[in-house]
Amino acid sequence: MAAGDWILKSRRVVLPGGERPASIRVRDGRIVEISDYGLESGEDADDLVVMPGVVDTHVHINEPGRTEWEGFETATRAAAAGGVTTIIEMPLNSIPATTSVPAYQAKAAAAGSKCWVDVGFWGGVVPGNAREIVPLLNAGCFGFKCFLTPSGVDEFAHVEERDLREAMPELASCGAVLLAHAEMPALLRPPSGDPRNYGNYRDSRPPAAENCAIDLLIHLCQETGARVHIVHLSSAEALPALRSARSQGLPVSVETCPHYLTFSSEEIPDGATEFKCAPPIREAINREALWAALGDGTIEMIVSDHSPCLPEMKRKDTGDFIAAWGGIASLQLGLPVIWTEAARRGFSIENVARWMCAAPAKLAGLSGRKGEIAAGCDADLIVWDPNVEFTVEPEALHHRHKLTPYAGRRLRGVVKKTYLRGRLVEFDRAPHGVILRREWN
Repeated sequence: MAAGDWILKSRRVVLPGGERPASIRVRDGRIVEISDYGLESGEDADDLVVMPGVVDTHVHINEPGRTEWEGFETATRAAAAGGVTTIIEMPLNSIPATTSVPAYQAKAAAAGSKCWVDVGFWGGVVPGNAREIVPLLNAGCFGFKCFLTPSGVDEFAHVEERDLREAMPELASCGAVLLAHAEMPALLRPPSGDPRNYGNYRDSRPPAAENCAIDLLIHLCQETGARVHIVHLSSAEALPALRSARSQGLPVSVETCPHYLTFSSEEIPDGATEFKCAPPIREAINREALWAALGDGTIEMIVSDHSPCLPEMKRKDTGDFIAAWGGIASLQLGLPVIWTEAARRGFSIENVARWMCAAPAKLAGLSGRKGEIAAGCDADLIVWDPNVEFTVEPEALHHRHKLTPYAGRRLRGVVKKTYLRGRLVEFDRAPHGVILRREWN
């Protein structure tokens, strides 16, 4: 063994080719070799699962400007506790939004040395900033996010078709991906009825709003050649269009989120505003169609869309779904939430690793570095027990604010250890996460 080498071994290592006994040799923070379980001495995880660290490419941290909503220290601490080792952070709801190089630099400076995991940034596409795309790529952004409907914050305006026609050729020329919140404003409905009733809120954002926006994005993808990624898919009705786009070879990908795969609108009580998000959580039959699409590969990945806020913004005092902020806090819980639901439907841990590790890493251009246990990759590793059950207790969460729809829910899967580039994350020591920057040719 070379000086400085470290070995982690287990009878259950999740590798690109499947789960098997193996030893992982690490040197200088990188995986250098995968060998048979019995051939090496080292740290033995025995029958616990060793998996790549989760890569979460849809996280709102909100610093600078709205650090009281979350912040880098608390968000990345929660991530590490939940087995997430890489975050790509969204360009909103920070102030300034990440739509220019100075704003990008302000966000990177705010993250500083606070991060418990590695963090990169998406830039934003808003009306009039197409000329910022190349500079933001050169600064290190991993791609660009846009909203087709109002985002909820003034600093990040939504785009219309004419704005996309200006930005997408620029994105195509660079090979950069456009991540789109796909809801068409003209098809949203004015809320009516009791604002405490979840169904009334759900019906104000019908599947047709998502479906129409996705149709437009597919059309513009075909016309411009720009890569398009649909974020937080809620409407299963859009799946045929996405399958058709894929069959034509169009560069269109799609994600969904733990809350769409766990909850159903039928079970959300009146006034339970911790469940509010946009697009909304839909019916149980819709949820099962999303699971089927994960199974057949139409949906490639699962990410959190962790979008916290001040507790009072959730309007728990009135239970008003219309007035409440739309966003779900879940960053620390994604792995056990998904494993609980996936195992119930007969999916494997290898499926979970593909959806939550390898596929998001590929979206961000980090394949070969993150998301897999393979020679050359960063030694971002988690050791977890998929069989242990626990009840979600909000006070055990590391998020700045503890309000979450998962409170009291019984889950399976406990993260025992998180390694970031070969070093154990220990909360009584200094964090060692770094700022990731995408290199563009």
